[in-house]
Amino acid sequence: MATNLRLRDDQKEALKLRAQEEGVSMHAVLLKAVDDYLARTAHETLVRKAAKEQTAKWAELLERLK
Repeated sequence: MATNLRLRDDQKEALKLRAQEEGVSMHAVLLKAVDDYLARTAHETLVRKAAKEQTAKWAELLERLK
């Protein structure tokens, strides 16, 4: 899939510098950023789901502890 990404000038320059420092293409840096974001948000979703489930499971006890 092809897509267009419009960056501000400062973002483009920072991306270019980061890619040069890592010895990879700007494209590779962007792909890694997307992968990192997707992994992080997937983990956050799992944690939120588990927290809701545990809160429901222990609701009575939590209420008594107030």
